[in-house]
This record gives sequence, structure tokens and C-alpha cells, in this order.
Amino acid sequence: MRILVTGSNGFVGRNLVWNLKEIRDGKNMTRPNITITEIYGYDIGTSEEELEYACSRCDFVFNLAGVNRPLNAEEFMEGNFGFASKLLETLKKFDNKCPVMLSSSVQATLSGRFADSEYGKSKLAGENLFFDYAKETGAKVLVYRFPNLFGKWCKPNYNSAVATFCNAFANDLEYKVNDPSTELNLVYIDDLINEMFDAMEGKEHRCNYAEGSAEPTAAENGKYCFVPTSYHVTLGEIVGYLEKFKAMPGSLIMPEIPDGSFEKKLFSTYLTYLPAEKMSFPLNSNVDNRGNFTELIRTLNCGQVSINVAKPGIVRGEHWHNSKWEIFIVVSGHGLIQMRRIGVDPETEEAYPVIEFEVTGEQMRAIQMLPGYTHNIINLSKTENLVTVMWANEIFDKNHPDTFYEQVVTSNARAVMEKGNI
Repeated sequence: MRILVTGSNGFVGRNLVWNLKEIRDGKNMTRPNITITEIYGYDIGTSEEELEYACSRCDFVFNLAGVNRPLNAEEFMEGNFGFASKLLETLKKFDNKCPVMLSSSVQATLSGRFADSEYGKSKLAGENLFFDYAKETGAKVLVYRFPNLFGKWCKPNYNSAVATFCNAFANDLEYKVNDPSTELNLVYIDDLINEMFDAMEGKEHRCNYAEGSAEPTAAENGKYCFVPTSYHVTLGEIVGYLEKFKAMPGSLIMPEIPDGSFEKKLFSTYLTYLPAEKMSFPLNSNVDNRGNFTELIRTLNCGQVSINVAKPGIVRGEHWHNSKWEIFIVVSGHGLIQMRRIGVDPETEEAYPVIEFEVTGEQMRAIQMLPGYTHNIINLSKTENLVTVMWANEIFDKNHPDTFYEQVVTSNARAVMEKGNI
């Protein structure tokens, strides 16, 4: 399949072209029904000859080209309706009846605040042109009325409030929210790209628009197409999320980012606006003569991750928890993890046996520290540090630490530590 993408250097165009390349080059194998052999990009600076060549050969057209910030209103019609006419006439010139997708806008509904939109009028004219083209040639057209879009590579201070706010928070710039209750209908770029792939497979999502409404209603044989995943979010909510994202390097608290959630997609977007100096951030380490302990990430509901470095011959831990549990993973060095259920066996009135796990960075394994078991970790090396990734099911609360000192190996059994010759 040969694909023509107009507006290939724009926000949507660049994301689409790069993802088409991944399929073409066999890097993305999630769409086995799509085979791409050539991708033609058309944008400012592309010659007429290149457009004609692409229109003579292409098997699918994504028409993303358009004007949304002209110097004067007349350029809306010229850039949106005018180029659409040129594209379709070129396809007709070569009798190419391949499917053609049109990137329109919800402003074309001319409803509500869009009633007097010159941009919306130009997009509506383009839509009608495409529908007439379909009747005339029998070619399949797919008209998408996109709402507000967001995601990586979107230009701030242009036509996306999300991009503008993400850029402002990431770069410590001033921003202004006139009305926090203003609600946006948003589509994430990756969801849009997935819909474009569906369209290529003939599985586009169809819809209709009620008169005076900018909201799509799914309909199997609808006149229009739409991206089925979208989000209604207020400006105030967006700013609130961005405040949490910006605070993360200091608090180490990772915000809630459930799969498929707006927050997850907004966080991915926000990160792409970070300047180089903010792509890394320092961590606070608790250092003493035994080594150091450094918290990496905290979560509100899924605990925290830390790194523990123990110097040669050092024993760390020797404590138990009522409800807290942990997972230790040694990633470098040679160590011994010991655990013992606290108290004595009521039947034998003897101390519970010590459970041991010898661990190394070469053969990493996860060892669970159970509630009610005192535990430690011993560096068995005489020369190398022992490095352990530690996950705990809750954030450490110094007011309620749920951590109590208790030696794993009692004095009369200390000989077990000779195992590592330390």
C-alpha cells in the first residue's frame, strides 16, 4: 500500500508519518493486515510534480493539510477549501479512486461558540467538497471532525491549550486561565493514530452529528467518522494535574495514571516539553558507615521503590512489620537474606527456624519480606558493595513506621553468618 499524507510536517502529520514508517519497516507488527511500501509526504515546499506523482500512485490519502492561524480570514477558505479542491482534482486527473480521509474540525458544525467561525465555515466547505467528490467518482471518503488534540510535538501558543499549559509548567513560564470551568473535548494523538490505522483497514468508526451539536453520535452507517476515545476535561482540572506532575521530582510521588486515563496521556505529553536540565533530578540519600538508602519513587496507593547499598560485611534490616510487606531484588553483589517468624512455636516452645536466601546480581530473583517476619540482608562480599532494589507496599510514614527492631539470628546461632566468611 502506498500512502499520501498531506500536511506531513504538522502536528498530526508528523505523528502519523513516523508511525506509518514503523509499520513499513516492520518495527510495529500490531497491524498485520497493513502492508506499506511507500509513504509520500506533502507540505509547504513540496513541488507540484511531487504531488502529481503521489496522486498517480497512492492507495490511500490522509489529507491533513490546512490553515488555522492565517493573517486574514480569507486565507481560511484558500488554505482549507482551496487545497482540498486541488488535491481532489489531481486525483481525478489520474482517475485514482482510492479512499481519501479529510481532517476537518468540530468547528464545522457551526454550533454554539463556533457559529460565526470563519475557520469552521472553510472546513464545512471542504467537507461538502469531499462528499460531492464521493458522489461524482464513487471513491470512499472519510471525514473526521476532530475536537481539540494533544500529545507529543504539538506546538504551544498556537492552537492547543494543552500544549500551551504543558510548555508553561515544564519551562516555568507564566500562564493564565481565564475560566477554570471551561471544558475541552480532547483527543490524544496516539488514539487518533490508531483510528487512522483502523481506517486503513476499513474499520473506521462512523458517526452522525445532531443539528446544533458538536458531539458525535456513533452510527454504523454514519456520514462522518470519529475517534471513539475522547475526554471532557476542564482547564482547572488540566492545571491541577500539571501541578502534580511538576511537583513529582521533589515529592517523588507518582500521580495516579491508570491505563487509558486522561492523566496518563497528559503526563506523557507534559514530559515531552521538559528542557534538558529538567530531564534529570537529584535524589536524597540517607548515608552512614553501613552504606546508603535512597528513595526513588513513591505512589499514593502502590507503595514506594528504593535502592539500598550495603558495604562489604554489613548487615542491614533486623526488623519486622505488622502489616507492611516488601520485595528485595539484589541487582549487584553477593548477599544473604534471612527471615524468621517472630516469637516461638506454641507447640515446641522453640524459636521458629531461620529461612535463608543466597542472592546475587548475576541471578536476580525477588524475595518477599512477609509481615510478622523479622528480616535482614547481609553483604557476603569482602570487597564489593551489595545493591538491592526494594519495593514496599506503602510509603514510609515516620509517625506510624510499623518497623520494630528484632534480630533474625539470636546470639547462640550467630555462627550462620560465617557462611559468607565475613
